[in-house]
Amino acid sequence: MTSSVARLWDRFRAINPDAPADVPISFHFCDNQLDADLCANLVAIGQKRATATSVAELELADDPMPQVGDYAIVTDWAGQAIAVIRTVAVEIKKFGEIDEKFARSEGEGDLTLEWWRAAHRSYYERVLSGSPHRVDAELQIACETFEVALKA
Repeated sequence: MTSSVARLWDRFRAINPDAPADVPISFHFCDNQLDADLCANLVAIGQKRATATSVAELELADDPMPQVGDYAIVTDWAGQAIAVIRTVAVEIKKFGEIDEKFARSEGEGDLTLEWWRAAHRSYYERVLSGSPHRVDAELQIACETFEVALKA
């Protein structure tokens, strides 16, 4: 954890004293610096309000399933805190069931379902490479919607 993450959580707790004392998880989106920094910026400007992690990816990393009410700190690739987010909805859908509305809420690319499917298929293929999981219409996706609770 970087010092910017701890400082942002301290600021958040000063405004929200009922928030948990422990600093929540911090993470960057994506698997490369260009996309991670772009997504962090999209969160900061209010365009990105959702994310889609494959259930297989969570299992392989031994990460918990996101839950409504969870807090997290979004960082850029370098680990600098960008925003505190709070999960407001989680729905498990098959890759082939993702709709245009959810694709737009992710705020990436040209905001179309077609762009979302191509970009996410490529991402899932990279992160699940070498695992027994297949990237197809049946791949289970944790569709997480969040709100920005505090910007850095």
